[in-house]
Amino acid sequence: MVLCFSLYKQVLAQPDLSLRWTAIKTSWQQPVLWLAVVLMLLNYGIEARKWQLLISPLEKFSLFKAFKSVMAGCSITMLTPNRIGEYGGRILFVQQNHRLRAISLTILGSISQLTVTIVMGTCGLLYLKYISVDGAKIFEGMPAILGNTLLVMSMLISIFMLLFYWRLGWLIRLMERARFLTKALKYVRLLEQFSGKQLLRILILSFLRYVVFILQYMLLLKLMEVSVPMILCFWLLAVFYLVMAMAPTIGFTELPVRATAAVEIFKWFSGNLLGIQAAALGIWLVNLVLPAIIGSLLIVGIKITKDHDENP
Repeated sequence: MVLCFSLYKQVLAQPDLSLRWTAIKTSWQQPVLWLAVVLMLLNYGIEARKWQLLISPLEKFSLFKAFKSVMAGCSITMLTPNRIGEYGGRILFVQQNHRLRAISLTILGSISQLTVTIVMGTCGLLYLKYISVDGAKIFEGMPAILGNTLLVMSMLISIFMLLFYWRLGWLIRLMERARFLTKALKYVRLLEQFSGKQLLRILILSFLRYVVFILQYMLLLKLMEVSVPMILCFWLLAVFYLVMAMAPTIGFTELPVRATAAVEIFKWFSGNLLGIQAAALGIWLVNLVLPAIIGSLLIVGIKITKDHDENP
């Protein structure tokens, strides 16, 4: 509530509020908005391909079935902190006897996406601090010790994530030493089957999906007349997604956090606060709410089909 009230007060303080609001109300008529929606399908199409590769040691999924599985996961993830409930939707499309082992595959996919997000966000921090003259404004606006600590911690976490991703065998070895994890170990050993080449393919797909995220956001910022140079905008969004990856959120309460983070990052380069918040809302609707609605319909369809089969 505090975040919402703060954002509300900032919007009211804008001198050109009526003009900005008029632009937002007519934005749905613009092709750019619908291009962002199309990119959402590409976004989850890439994720479906990644899931298809991940699940292949257990089952052979068609790309369409993988897509439906991913969309079903979106409906559950909206109700859980930091989208950890994604597995709950995807499990509906996995055979009963494979579901527990599929947990580790879902985690691997999440780790690959998180690794890309953290590494790219760290690169964004380095770009803003040491390369971009304009970008340095963000670091000038905070205590030096805070900025340096943020940068060093991001670099350390990036190194750790890369090492962890490429050395998943370490996780197996650690679990082998912990007796209380013996039962869970048989469900995780599946990760040892992934070769370096397969891990690279999964990481590349995660990176391509990340680029689509960035492109969608850049399109909506342009649509909302938030004028920031393209390269600078790319790296600001990389930092934004880094912040969002670290912030504790739940799907339906995520919007105020997103809007606040976006304003705090972009306010140094644009005074169009309403446009910044509108873009954050647009991305939330297109990439989270719309897929969650589609996924919910798929889950309902599965239940109806199951009930029909049980009661012919």
